[in-house]
Order: sequence, then C-alpha cells, then structure tokens
Amino acid sequence: MSTPFYVSPQQAMADRAEYARKGIARGRSVVVLQYTDGVVFVAENPSRALHKVSEIYDRIAFAAVGKYNEFENLRIGGVRYADLRGYTYDREDVTARGLANVYAQTLGTIFSSAAEKPYEVELIVAEVGAAPEDDQIYRLPHDGSIVDEHGSVAVGGNADQISSYLDQRHRDGMTLAEALKLAVDSLSRDNNGGERTLTAEQLEVATLDRTRPQQRKFKRILGRQLSRLLDESGGADAGDAAADAGADAGAGESGTAEGAGDKGSKAKGTKGKGTSGEDGPEGEPLL
Repeated sequence: MSTPFYVSPQQAMADRAEYARKGIARGRSVVVLQYTDGVVFVAENPSRALHKVSEIYDRIAFAAVGKYNEFENLRIGGVRYADLRGYTYDREDVTARGLANVYAQTLGTIFSSAAEKPYEVELIVAEVGAAPEDDQIYRLPHDGSIVDEHGSVAVGGNADQISSYLDQRHRDGMTLAEALKLAVDSLSRDNNGGERTLTAEQLEVATLDRTRPQQRKFKRILGRQLSRLLDESGGADAGDAAADAGADAGAGESGTAEGAGDKGSKAKGTKGKGTSGEDGPEGEPLL
C-alpha cells in the first residue's frame, strides 16, 4: 500500500491563495473614488451586457473583478440578503458593513474548504452617507478578509500600481469630473509605465450620488453624459497646458522650439487599444 502524499496546511492554503490571485490578476481593474457628492465606480469593461458594477440596495453598490459567474452569484446573494433584511426589519438596517460581513463569511468558507476551489474574485462594497465622512468602502479579497478603505481603492490585475497612483493624487472635495479623470488616468497606465487611451465605449461608470432626491442613490453614467464628463476633464487639462505655455513664452526662456516639441508630444500621447477579455481555464469570462 502506497503512502498518501502529504501537504502541510500552510502550503495548501498558500497554493489556494496563489491560484485565486492569478485568476484575479487576469481581470481588468476597477477603481472606486470618493468625491464631494458621493462615490464613483469606474471599470474598464467594453461589454454592455456583463456588468462589473451593480446596485445592491438604496445606498449600497457592488463592484468586482475576476470570474463573472462567481461574482455574479455573490451579487445575487447580496441582493437577496438586503431585500430580506430590509423587508423584515427596516430599510435603514441594510448597511454596507453588514453586507461585507456576509460576503466575508461566504468567501472565507469557500477558501478554507478543501472540497472546492477558491473563488477567483475580489469585491468592493460601498455605501454613500449623508456626508462624505459617513461614506463606507470595503474591499474583500478572495480569502474573505475585510479591508476598510478611505478615499480611493483599486482591485484587479494592476491594482498595486493603480492604488499607488491614486494615493498620490486623490484629494477630498473633488468634483465628479475630476474624480472621473483621475480614475481614467489611473486605468490607462500599464505595467511598463506607458499610457493608452480609454474611450467612453470601453468604460463602465456609475455613482452613488447623495444629492439625488430619490431613496435609491445608484446611477449609471452612460452615453452623452459620460462623454461630456470626459470632455470636461480633457478641456480643463487643455486650459492648464495653454496657461503653462503662455507663462513660458512670457518668461523668454531659451529653447522654446524644443520645449514646444516636448509639449506637443505629451499632448498627443500614446494611443493604444484596450486589451481584449480573457477566459479562465474552464472558459468563464474574466472581467
């Protein structure tokens, strides 16, 4: 009789964590930012049918990266939990903290169970409050832990680099157009330090807007409204660049032609195409 192969619990959990991280890293990133009137969700997602950002309840929204079928099951479970709790008790009793705890228990149980593979997903649950200091943002990795985030958070394949970029540039009191521009700029950066152009057709954008008069604060930003916001942020950049150019010309510094060439190359940018979606080993779409 052969001796069964032994794997230590530490090694088994490390292997499961590495498996989940690799699956998550193949998905496109999602960025969540606080702005003066609420919370904005920005995801690179050319699909109009498969959403990475969704409403859960009145003031709560959900974003995810990884395998679509897995995080869609979690989203549906969250909606059922919120509806049941709001109906049984009160709508005010449905909170992002409670929903994050439910997701943490589910992900933790699946991750520690040897009978099935871990979920290749990373989640963000956000709730908009009556004031910016009341907003709540929670990030849930594949193992079911909960991270309380403030200001900005990114998940997905390039999350570390994007988070570093956001931490340096995000500030309190940003307008929606400013926050959207910062999110798009962060998503446009690749691992090699280059930049690519993301159009409105490649983005999925939604907000939790505390100023909306209705009870449900979730709103998708689509079509002309999204294009207008992107144009507003681009127009502000063009105005800043023109002011800088005028200041340099007035100073009468040497090397004007060379400096103008540098500004032209920066304004032109490097255009690139959005990466196409990948499939997991079983063929499920990764978003």
